[in-house]
Amino acid sequence: MSIPVYLFTGFLDGGKTTFIQETLEDPGFCSGEKTLVLLCEEGEVEYDPQKFAEGGVQFLSVEDQSQLTTAFLKDYQKKHRFDRVLIEYNGMWPMQALYDALPRDWEIYQIILVADSTTFESYLANMRQLAVDKLQDPEMVIFNRCTDATDKAVLHRAVRMVNRRAQMAFERTDGSVDPDDIEEELPFDLSADVIDIADEDYGLWYLDAADNVEKYKGKTVRFKAYVCQTPRVPKGCFVPGRFGMTCCAEDISFIGFICEAGDAARWKHRSWVTVTARVDAKRHPIYEGVGPWLKATHIEPAEPPQEELVYFLR
Repeated sequence: MSIPVYLFTGFLDGGKTTFIQETLEDPGFCSGEKTLVLLCEEGEVEYDPQKFAEGGVQFLSVEDQSQLTTAFLKDYQKKHRFDRVLIEYNGMWPMQALYDALPRDWEIYQIILVADSTTFESYLANMRQLAVDKLQDPEMVIFNRCTDATDKAVLHRAVRMVNRRAQMAFERTDGSVDPDDIEEELPFDLSADVIDIADEDYGLWYLDAADNVEKYKGKTVRFKAYVCQTPRVPKGCFVPGRFGMTCCAEDISFIGFICEAGDAARWKHRSWVTVTARVDAKRHPIYEGVGPWLKATHIEPAEPPQEELVYFLR
């Protein structure tokens, strides 16, 4: 029988302890289960077990990343009985260190990132690789300490450029919560007969089209792209796209959409072209579901853009 694991990530003083405390105070979450809280960092806020909805909560501290091993966790599991695990993870430790350490019968049920809206941009700017590492996997991202002055669009974009699945919520200082209803203003005209995507806007267009393919169906777009000839797409298709960097040189990946063209095979792999295409939507393994399907109306050779890389987080 597997042990469910609820994983809370974020950086020091970001609000993880308070969030977990409130979770354990909720009788809807605590109904008699024996719970282990695995503490991987110690912040200023301390837990108050007197307020927990049920007893049976035990704490295990891991003070150093080297201590976090499968053997350590299995040994504790043999000596103590518990039904589930809540982990307050250290923001300075890589996520893979935890994934490697979890015993085989510990199954992650949910990952929540809790972040201070007033400091998260600073982490993105100064500890980008660590911040991106924490953004990749959560199903929910909660930005707390929000006010009317909080630029929610910037925070929304930071998440979306790394994680397209995560839901987001913005908790205000008075305890109320704003849903993620951000509709980002785009730097290109969606009402134009041909939507021209500037070289520097390719990344924004790629993310918006991937998340909102229905918005683009039937529209015509024009953009400059690098040609990828790959057997992963059907005959008569290629993938025009760009290389994008999220956090560092080790995190560069190719981003593009399948393009159907009568002369698809003509365009040399690794060459640059300007593509004019009508947008449709189809299911394909590359997308892990339905994604944009371009049907080229015109392709012509092009010079590389001034900046060949797309930078998602600056």
